[in-house]
Amino acid sequence: MIAWLDLAAGASGDMLLGAMVDAGVPLDVPAEAVAALPVEHVVLETEQVTRHGLGAIRVHVRTSPSDTTRTWADVRSLLAASALPAPVRDGALAVFERLAVAEGRVHRTDPEQVHFHEVGALDALADVVGVIACLEYLELDRLTASPVALGSGSARGAHGVVPVPGPAVLELLAGVPVHAGAVAAEMCTPTGAALLAARVDEWTTLPALRPERVGTGAGRRDPAELPNVVRLVLGEPAEPAPARPVVLEANVDDLDPRLWPGVLDALLAAGASDAWLTPILMKKGRPAHTLSVLCRPGAVAAVQAAVFATTSTIGLRVVHVGKVELERAQAAVDVLGGQVRVKLAVSGGRPVNVSVEFEDVAALARGLGLPVKEVLRAATAAAEAAHPVAPTTPPSAPAAPPLWS
Repeated sequence: MIAWLDLAAGASGDMLLGAMVDAGVPLDVPAEAVAALPVEHVVLETEQVTRHGLGAIRVHVRTSPSDTTRTWADVRSLLAASALPAPVRDGALAVFERLAVAEGRVHRTDPEQVHFHEVGALDALADVVGVIACLEYLELDRLTASPVALGSGSARGAHGVVPVPGPAVLELLAGVPVHAGAVAAEMCTPTGAALLAARVDEWTTLPALRPERVGTGAGRRDPAELPNVVRLVLGEPAEPAPARPVVLEANVDDLDPRLWPGVLDALLAAGASDAWLTPILMKKGRPAHTLSVLCRPGAVAAVQAAVFATTSTIGLRVVHVGKVELERAQAAVDVLGGQVRVKLAVSGGRPVNVSVEFEDVAALARGLGLPVKEVLRAATAAAEAAHPVAPTTPPSAPAAPPLWS
């Protein structure tokens, strides 16, 4: 299973937690993980809310009053001493380590001594441990996410007024696609940013999947600009559409015509499925040729290089085309004491076209001292006898309407 996070309204720990619970993770999963922390009493409660008419789950973290301020060293010791399962404990440690390093860079402080004000409180500990427990429960093969809306303006924190996006958020999301978003306020918290940075595998638009469950987690605010929610889409990967064949084209009016046979051979050797020339008349009445090359998507780079290396063109048109193709098979027949390969085009399990390999026919004719046409006639007869072609019945045309009634 893969998942995609819609982060058009940013992210916070409680929004991510709400989206996962709404997507079907039992509340007991994060609640039991939080209960394993050696801290004051913490309770998780859910509330059904709406944001711009969109139903969502808001997770409340109920805690006892506490003025405890924890450093990264304190949080690390707390998590190490917890009864959390190893994957949840290690996942939470990775998130808080990212937070400590980011805060240390912002405040020019040793990460070990960073004081977690906003993110060291009990609710942030519950958010981080709860989200990691939910992710472990889901057993995702891949977690993807949209670019992150960060907000704009300014906000008041423990150190005073800070610009939005917050400095720590920008540190945490270095290299991640982000944008300001629609709301002039903080849209992505440091806790949300750290969770995303630690767990998202790929930043992308909605990937090809078959949606099975969708969870919507609400934030505290309800701004007028957009629904303040994170959406989590869960599903199985969808088969990607097959890549379409490509036709490369160029009009050439200044190449010695004697070079064209070698050009076509070079393109086929480079991986082209087919290559051909069409005589044309260009501007100023110049006789020329259109070079057309059909190739699979995986061969485009090599074929392009061969075109530029063997012709005088300075550009190519690239046309993606559809293609209807019969199933193909190979066979061989004995002819006049030799063997000739046969190409079969099959439809519905029966041959509809049979053709002999002309190079084999020509080689056999040379060896026997016979005209090529005689060997070709004998090889074709043998191939059609060995592989009878299925009769084809064209679809009947509809009756013509009367000219008058």
